Parts: sequence; C-alpha cells; structure tokens
Amino acid sequence: MAQQHLDPTDPAAGPSPTLDSARAGDTPVGDALAGYLRAQATEFLRALRLHRETGPAAAGTEESVDAARALRRSVRRISGSMHTFRPLLEADWSEGLRPELAWLSGTLSMENAYACRLERLLLALHRLSGAVFPAQTGVAAAVSAAGTTAGPPAPPPTDRGNLTVGAAKAGALLERQLTLARTRAHSTALQALGSSRFHAVADKVAVLASEVPLTATAPGADLRPLAAAAEERLTDAVTALPLVTAGSPYNAEALIHGLSPDPSPHPQDAPWHQVRLLLRLHRYARETLYGTGAPIDVRLLTAGQALDRHRDASEAAAAAASAARTPRIAPATAYALGVLHADQRHEVEAARFAFQQSWQKQVVST
Repeated sequence: MAQQHLDPTDPAAGPSPTLDSARAGDTPVGDALAGYLRAQATEFLRALRLHRETGPAAAGTEESVDAARALRRSVRRISGSMHTFRPLLEADWSEGLRPELAWLSGTLSMENAYACRLERLLLALHRLSGAVFPAQTGVAAAVSAAGTTAGPPAPPPTDRGNLTVGAAKAGALLERQLTLARTRAHSTALQALGSSRFHAVADKVAVLASEVPLTATAPGADLRPLAAAAEERLTDAVTALPLVTAGSPYNAEALIHGLSPDPSPHPQDAPWHQVRLLLRLHRYARETLYGTGAPIDVRLLTAGQALDRHRDASEAAAAAASAARTPRIAPATAYALGVLHADQRHEVEAARFAFQQSWQKQVVST
C-alpha cells in the first residue's frame, strides 16, 4: 500500500527533526529510498487510473482536477528524489527517466497555471478598481481572501476613475489571452497523455512501483549525507539572495523592466525561483528520510508558501505586461494593465519580505 505523506501546506503540522537528528538505531538507509519511490510510483498509478476513469468529458470537474494534481504531485516527488539521491540509483535508468518526468510535470502543470493566473489577475483588477467580472465567483472570493499578503510594500497609487474605465476591457483582454492559453495547454496535456512517450514513462513508473533499480551498495547506505547536501545547496542559494533589501516598498528596476518591450523573464526573479525549487527538493529529502512519522516543519512551510506567492505574482505581472504590449489597445486599457502590473510587482516584493521574515526566524531558532 502506498505511503500517505503529510500535506506540506498543513498549518497545523509541528516542527520536524533536523537532518542530523535521526533516532538512535533508526538511521535512514537506501531501503527507505526504495520504499519512498515505490510509494510515489503507486500514487502515480492510482492517480492515472482515476484520470482515465473520469475521461476527457469530465475535464474541469473536481475529480479530474484532483487526479491531475495527484499526478503532478507524485511525478515531482519521484523526480526530486531521483535528483537528490541519484548516486544510489542505477545511472542509465535514472538519467533516462528524469528528463521524461520533468517533461511530464511541466506539461501537466500549464493548464492549472493559466487558470490560477487569470483568477489572480481578475481578482486584483476587482480589488484595484471595484469592477466586477463574470469569472469572479464565491470560490474566487475565497481565493482572494486566502491569498492576501502582508508586508511593507504599499499599493501603487492609482487614478481610480481612469482605472475603472479601463479595467473591464483589461479584464476581457486577459480573459481572452489566458483562456486561449489554457485551452491550448489542455489540448497539449491530452495529446501528451495519449502519446507513446507518455506510455513509455508510465511503463517505467509501473516497474518502479515494484522494483527500484538501486546500486549494489545502496540498500545499506546512509541517506543523510545526500539529504544534507540538498539542504546545503538550499542554504547557499538563500545566502546569495538580497534578503536585506527584500520587501523594498518601491523597486523601480522591476517595474521598468516589466513594462519595457523586452518580453524576457524578469532577471531579478530567477534566483528566487531557484530557491523555491531547492526548498522543494529539501522537503522531499526530509520525506524520504523520516517517512510518515515526522510532522512538517512549519518554518519551512511558511517559507515555501512565500515563495509560491512570489512565483504566482511574478508570473501574473509578466502576463499583465504581455497584455499591455497588445497592439492598438485603448489608452485606458493600457493604463489599467500598467497599474495591474505594478500591483503584482508589489506583491512580489511582499512575498520576498515574508520569506525573509520566515527564514530569519528559522536561522535565529537553530
């Protein structure tokens, strides 16, 4: 039976042990890695069966969304664990499967990403202008309440009259663009799930559910040094971040870059996205070591939530800037999109400040 892992977003979970505090006589070894990978492979197969049972006609239903989320969750954990503990896995098998898992995870995540981005932007437009959009529902209001962030950045000053005039057209433009992108992502995901490439991946994961290709020395090897190396990579990446200035109320460089003709990703964001990835790998390594018995470290939880908000806000800001580059849009629409972009960049700064506060508490307490 597959292991059931604690939800890393559970705020009721307490602090978990550090990597160097394994219980006496209970050193995590390679067999624990094999058990973890088998459990995640089983979760993958269960989610895939549920996804197939719901069928394409059920796209967007709760069952379909849950199945897709479970698929992404298991794929990320298999891939992340293979990355951290790759010296203990057969090299040819590991190096052949990991890129395929990365392709699958990225393909399956895009539809949900576009939907969440549109929801976030419409809610922000409503907050800034007071305009109401058809896509806003009770669920959207709940998302808005749950996603509110606190921090030093103040909201961007706006001319509310002009903003209200352009907000409706800006919202309609964003809805057209992001709904089209979501539809294409949905089609791409369906094509991927029906492809021979996906079936090859699924076959390998099915084998993984019963047999993990460890190296000859792996079953008795201590997992803690490799997990500690993942933690060290995270710590080094955090150390390189400008935590002293994180949460600055006004980041002119960020705003200027976003509204320039250059559509490339914001250069300030990349190191933060990398830290988010490394934090996720660190968390998966802890799951591998301590299994279902250890509670989640709330300090890592809050840091991860801040980095998730950072990613969401930076991508939403980029979408607003991209929409603002649409040819021949009305000045009021462009103004509304510019205000929306500035608002989301302020959300980026607030998320950085929240991460800084969480991480400094973690450093002080250790």
